[in-house]
Amino acid sequence: MRLSPQDPSSYSNSHELIVYHVDLDWAVNFEKSTLSGSATLHFRTVRNNVEEIFLDTSELKITSVAALSSAGEIQLNWDVGAHIENIGSKLTIYLPTKTTGELTISVKYETDPKASALQWLTAQQTCGKQYPYLFSQCQAIHARSIVPCQDTPAVKFTYNATLRHPSYVTGLMSAVRKSSEPGLSKFEQKIAIPSYLLAIVVGALVEKPIGPISSVWAEQEQIDESAEEFSQTADFIAKAEEICGPYVWGRYDLLVMPPSFPFGGMENPCLTFVTPTLLAGDKSLATVVAHEIAHSWTGNLVTNRNFEHFWLNEGFTVFVEGKIVGRLFGDAARDFHALHGLSELTDCIKTQLADTPELTKLVVDLSECSPDDAFSTVPYMKGSTFLRYLEDLFGGPEKFEPFFRAYLEKFKFQSVLTDDFKKALYEWFRENPNNDVLLGRIDWDRWLFGEGMPPVIPNFNRTLLVSCQNHCLLWAEQELDVIRASTLLSESLSTVQIIEFLAQLLAKKTIKDLNAEKIDLLEKTYSIQGTKNAEIRFRLVRLYIRAKMMEKMNAILSFLNSNFRMKFVRPIYKELAGWREAKPIAVENFQKVKDQMMSVCAYGVSKDLDI
Repeated sequence: MRLSPQDPSSYSNSHELIVYHVDLDWAVNFEKSTLSGSATLHFRTVRNNVEEIFLDTSELKITSVAALSSAGEIQLNWDVGAHIENIGSKLTIYLPTKTTGELTISVKYETDPKASALQWLTAQQTCGKQYPYLFSQCQAIHARSIVPCQDTPAVKFTYNATLRHPSYVTGLMSAVRKSSEPGLSKFEQKIAIPSYLLAIVVGALVEKPIGPISSVWAEQEQIDESAEEFSQTADFIAKAEEICGPYVWGRYDLLVMPPSFPFGGMENPCLTFVTPTLLAGDKSLATVVAHEIAHSWTGNLVTNRNFEHFWLNEGFTVFVEGKIVGRLFGDAARDFHALHGLSELTDCIKTQLADTPELTKLVVDLSECSPDDAFSTVPYMKGSTFLRYLEDLFGGPEKFEPFFRAYLEKFKFQSVLTDDFKKALYEWFRENPNNDVLLGRIDWDRWLFGEGMPPVIPNFNRTLLVSCQNHCLLWAEQELDVIRASTLLSESLSTVQIIEFLAQLLAKKTIKDLNAEKIDLLEKTYSIQGTKNAEIRFRLVRLYIRAKMMEKMNAILSFLNSNFRMKFVRPIYKELAGWREAKPIAVENFQKVKDQMMSVCAYGVSKDLDI
């Protein structure tokens, strides 16, 4: 069932009127785990004689709805429909007269303590152990749990916010902070954003500059480490501007999140959220920041109109991320980056999406499921591979990048569908009649609606990959004595190559004599015992599970409970669920820690454990 003509995941009648500005006044209550206050929504009709407003909500406790005008305030009738899991409820506001033009509606309300967009942490769950912490994650459709809104990326709005919070903590939002005093912060976002980019954080945070327009924010215990890890931020921004054009958002700050943050990063404008699992100590995982910076154009500036076309956000962003890597570290590094992404895609299709092949399409149908159910690596890696295929087809970066910048310029501040991109591509390249043959080669149906891996893998430079493959074959096919004697072990691998080597090893259907002794030798050979690198730990833990090493269960659970990033915890829980002796332990552990997870993560893990 499609809820609205524009978006299968939204009740809003955005084809009749749109929100163009929101004024928020929120009070943060840590004792009750609620936000309370008001949202004043400024609408502009797109057709005449509108009689009702439909908004998305989820578990909001609404106390009043009023129309505001120069003549005063008029209380309006309203009702909230039935709650649908992972979708929410429709708020219907009845207008007293048929309306054309602009109108302003104020809604007073309080959020539910279990609002899906919010994570409330006790002091003991923070690094400093002194003060509580609040953060949000509104993507994909969780903004409706903190504000009544048109919760669809088809609609973009500016916003101002007044945030009232305890004086002992700092408040930040996805906007420029205009003023701050103990207990009160005010923010302004002048560039229109979709609802999923609304963000709030309140905690014991400190700031350290890392560039001309950038600071990193974190708890005091992590601030120096974070500033060092993300010291390349200004370089990433400079390269992104070379590729995409001027950066328009004013500030680009980073916030290092608590371990319960469920994603690698979230591209909230002016304040990117990043997982603490990126703090590897050697900047080897810092390219996630390049990804979030790229979102400043691909996603935040030009946005998918609904989440069926999520690849227009994420595939484009991975494509730009790869270009940033290439400009800073060379084309071989760019291609290795892409090949590693394809390894992750292979793993995702074989494991997470094994039972739902329809979700391996680049453009998916969300009529019968929520965006959270469809979330995977597919739009990221399959999408970026499609763009690389197109770039190679039309003659490389020097031919494709001018089109790419023109596409971003044409659709900036707008929300688009795949057909908009396709039309722009044809218009640009058809200016040269010689390109007609090339355009005719593109099998759009296979790329967009075909299941499984990309139909074409570009001719990537595999120089850095070959070493990973050789090491993988050695460990997958040989006994310990042969491995110990191999001259291959004298060849050193970089951190990112070790990650890829382990990923390839896990992709093997069989690994010869996989046991504790072999894994112990592997850890010593590559000096990764007790590593801080979360990507390496993630793969080691999965090797423990593959070898059914019950003696490593404490190490497995320790990693599971050290962070609640979905990329890590969901595959591990899913694999533990397939190990008969381990499943009860995994279920018991999940029940203990699930309240520390964001709802999107807990929901996914409960499905993985089949509980």
